[in-house]
Amino acid sequence: MESELRIDPRVLAEFLQLNRNILDAPKLAMAPDEINMGMTPHDVVYSEGKMRLLHFNSTWKKQVKTPLLITYALINRYHILDIHPRKSWIRNMLEQGLDVYLIDWGTPTAMDRYLGFDDYVNDYMNNCVDYVLNESGVDKVSMQGYCTGGTLATVYASLHSEKIKNLVLTAPVIDGSRDDTVVANLAKHMDVDKVADIVGNVPPEFMYYVFSILKPFEQGIEKYVQFFKNIHNKEYVENFIRVEKWLSDTPPIPGELFREWVKNIYQDNLLIINQMRVAGRRVDLKTISMPVFTQVAVGDHLVSPECSMPIHYAVSSGDKTLRIYATGHVGMIASSFSQKKVLPELGQWIKERSEK
Repeated sequence: MESELRIDPRVLAEFLQLNRNILDAPKLAMAPDEINMGMTPHDVVYSEGKMRLLHFNSTWKKQVKTPLLITYALINRYHILDIHPRKSWIRNMLEQGLDVYLIDWGTPTAMDRYLGFDDYVNDYMNNCVDYVLNESGVDKVSMQGYCTGGTLATVYASLHSEKIKNLVLTAPVIDGSRDDTVVANLAKHMDVDKVADIVGNVPPEFMYYVFSILKPFEQGIEKYVQFFKNIHNKEYVENFIRVEKWLSDTPPIPGELFREWVKNIYQDNLLIINQMRVAGRRVDLKTISMPVFTQVAVGDHLVSPECSMPIHYAVSSGDKTLRIYATGHVGMIASSFSQKKVLPELGQWIKERSEK
């Protein structure tokens, strides 16, 4: 007796609807080049090499005299902090009355392959801080660093603590020995000297490869299934394409900076044990005595929470706060949850410790 193949009618209906949605997609979804990234107007107030310092225009009343300088990550572009008016980190900070600046690292070229921590921290960042101090008429700035930008902000706060009033570290890469992500495991087993000497700047294609193996099913199949299921949801589709455009645009990383990064953070783990050196100066985390706010996401697949949290215990600050959020690396900065939970807490924390 032949067996009869039975298909659940609900599964069949869902499959047929998904196919119809795929056919409708070209009519409903905008092309990435039709999407403008970066929603909040700004002025480029200072530049040096490929780096630009952005000052965001605000229509809201300024409540805090101490400016906030955001040090963005070395991977992808700063637009994730301003991805959509209703999910914009920058816009929210402006609405809360802060004066917001941001460092955009630009696109390094072959001539920048020998730039390292010294150039980024003691030149670019320090010159940006001096510009903001001069324009604002204050002695110190609040500094926030996101992801690898959080590591740069940590190093800067140690070496130039006299210029930092408040330090905010959002998913910072700090203790490489505790990071069990794919990124960290690749870095720990890499011949980084050979990469830097032969390749020079780390190309975007390498980062795309790393991203593709972080969550292969979720990032390679599942997200596109969800995209087509929601193709008639205009807001969902627009947000999806914005994030995809952001993910597909990452600049090269200067070879020397990459070499120093992998060795100091992941392979030798020098930062957390206060043995990292920049231009001959030791980066001692105990010199960070200003108020420190550390933000960690439990679902972070790019920077393990265990990699970020040690900074809370390593600094000497008597005023330090550690917040652990039930979200992911991007969700902590560009989501409805971020707008409702993460940013209100941060804004209040900064305002309580800044000049009014």
